Amino acid sequence: MTRTVPGRTDHVVVVGAGLSGLAATLHLLGAGRRVTVVEREALPGGRAGRLDMAGYLVDTGPTVLTMPDLADEAFAAVGARLYDHVELIPLHPAYRARFADGSALDVHTDADAMEAEVHRFAGAADALGYRRLRAWLERLYRVQMRRFIDANFDSPLGLLSGDLARLAALGGFGRLDPRVGRYLRDERLRRVFSFQSLYVGVPPARALAAYAVIAYMDTVAGVYFPRGGMHALPRAMADTAAGAGAELRYGQRVTRLERSGERITAVVTDQERIACDAVVLTTDLPVAYGLLGRTPRRPARLRHSPSAVVLHAGTDRTWDQLAHHTISFGAAWSRTFDELTRTGSLMSDPSLLITRPTTTDPSLAPAGRHLHYILAPCPNTELGPDTRSWEDIGPRYRAELLRELHRRGLDGIEAAIEQECLVTPATWRSLGHTAGTPFSVSHTFTQTGPFRPRNLVRGTENAVLAGCGTTPGVGVPTVLLSGKLAAARITGGHRRPAVSRRPPPALTAENSPAPTEESAA
Repeated sequence: MTRTVPGRTDHVVVVGAGLSGLAATLHLLGAGRRVTVVEREALPGGRAGRLDMAGYLVDTGPTVLTMPDLADEAFAAVGARLYDHVELIPLHPAYRARFADGSALDVHTDADAMEAEVHRFAGAADALGYRRLRAWLERLYRVQMRRFIDANFDSPLGLLSGDLARLAALGGFGRLDPRVGRYLRDERLRRVFSFQSLYVGVPPARALAAYAVIAYMDTVAGVYFPRGGMHALPRAMADTAAGAGAELRYGQRVTRLERSGERITAVVTDQERIACDAVVLTTDLPVAYGLLGRTPRRPARLRHSPSAVVLHAGTDRTWDQLAHHTISFGAAWSRTFDELTRTGSLMSDPSLLITRPTTTDPSLAPAGRHLHYILAPCPNTELGPDTRSWEDIGPRYRAELLRELHRRGLDGIEAAIEQECLVTPATWRSLGHTAGTPFSVSHTFTQTGPFRPRNLVRGTENAVLAGCGTTPGVGVPTVLLSGKLAAARITGGHRRPAVSRRPPPALTAENSPAPTEESAA
């Protein structure tokens, strides 16, 4: 049995209406708790916010949605269905990868389609290797999901199980890059199935092979886009929570917590005092620890993931070579990771994620216009340039990125921009993200699973943490799970739907029609 919050837990205050806070709220409501949500912004979403740039509707946070069943599980807690509130569109392809040698590969989640694409791209041997890699990814996911990802830990002893041995037998404790290389000879293909480790802040050469589970989510389970943008998901979650009885209070900043001994008795905002029986904190870890007046001791200081520069650009044209998500790889690879995680310098040969959401939903921009997000990983402010330095670096780096995109085939991109917003590590830091990164604490071995900052803090018996800094970690699926796990600490267990919650047939990745040429232009 894992630890749970003792004593009365009738009224829970959730601090933060991001994805983790909203998931916790729905699971708590489903277990019969009264919930008040306090959010400093004027709308829900947290990192998954919304910016209106003169009619260009920008998602300010994540752009990739995988594993939508995890969101549906939160809706199911209150008897609702995600698919009745959000229209999910499967992406075909999930990604397009473009390489410095001019080659390109469409990443499909359908096995037959992807095998054919790999055969075209790299030949028969790697097509067969892809099938073997896919089977390995599926086995890896089945072993990890319910035992290591969707699980609360009280100590490393919680790892000891038959599933640990199965994970070891699958090579999960080896290194990611060599493991993927067992199946794929083509170096470009290996990048497609290993770059995801950057999400968790570790280069593929040093990441545990177990993190290939993220490649499973991206390349096997399917990538989706909510009509109306990613912000449509937290908005629907907030509306459903309100309909199920939650009280959501926006525009309030939490200033302190009142306590009696080891129990939090009230959450105090800049506007009111809210008495409570338990609290869920979804803020960055230093903020949560500051509110609690407790910082857990660790043998070494926490290390943070790399950050990102993001240019949100509303343009009067687009480029045919772009898919909804396009990864533009530079020629360099290992050097790129050294720069991001060791030397703290900007990428000398950048690999970029270019997202064009208007490929799938043209309503996100004015008629005849297009929306592009250009994401360039960069060092966090602990390792690389500090917050003040970015005031000078930001405009110069924007210009460098646009020149590089022009060179890679997005000709005239700078002249095409009508509206823009540049986000740098200084921006992330101003939003309260430690080390100037929205990706929180990295997933090194000593910051993973039971070694990651736990969602219970010693010395406070009725406060639980949620969000990307605690278990299970960074990313939309895991953040949703963190809310569920936080709720389980209060309610005493998981609440799982009794029947399958798969999306309607029209929304499955295998039979949904691909975007038309007209919608892609």
